[in-house]
Amino acid sequence: RGESGWVDIKYDEKRFKLLTGRKWKRSYFVTDYDPTIEDSYTKQCVIDDRAARLDILDTAGQEEFGAMREQYMRTGEGFLLVFSVTDKGSFEEIYKFQRQILRVKDRDEFPMILVGNKADLDHQRQVTQEEGQQLARQLKVTYMEASAKIRMNVDQAFHELVRVIRKFQEQECPPSPEPARKEKDKKGCHCVIF
Repeated sequence: RGESGWVDIKYDEKRFKLLTGRKWKRSYFVTDYDPTIEDSYTKQCVIDDRAARLDILDTAGQEEFGAMREQYMRTGEGFLLVFSVTDKGSFEEIYKFQRQILRVKDRDEFPMILVGNKADLDHQRQVTQEEGQQLARQLKVTYMEASAKIRMNVDQAFHELVRVIRKFQEQECPPSPEPARKEKDKKGCHCVIF
């Protein structure tokens, strides 16, 4: 079943979320997965030689949970916009999610990555790589294809989103003078992902 949705990451340099989050955290693939309204967990990792703690909120992309979306979006510091390459309908929902995030954030741009999931199912593909890249250009975000099942580009999607969050935050709040930065660097960072 193809689903679209987003993963919101809160990262201490701020927040981030991803639909493939369960796979990333647990390092195994669940075939009989029953989507929940939400699932949250924390993952510690090192990205580009800097510690990061990701608070990940894996939310349901289904319309019946739409009322909860804006609450999640308000707290997210970065988003993985995830669709299934085997489901054209999930792809067509992404633009709506991205516009809603920007509206809730009251921004023209915000840290996001577009992820085409189920890339291992090429024989069932309904969305081409070119279509994914074209939408990413339109949304002004990076595009990646991933497979939670074979663990292709799952870590890379999270890591790239953290890089985008860091870059965005540095542009929003330039680094403080060197003595203050050293203390912050020792602590690493904390991200919340939805």
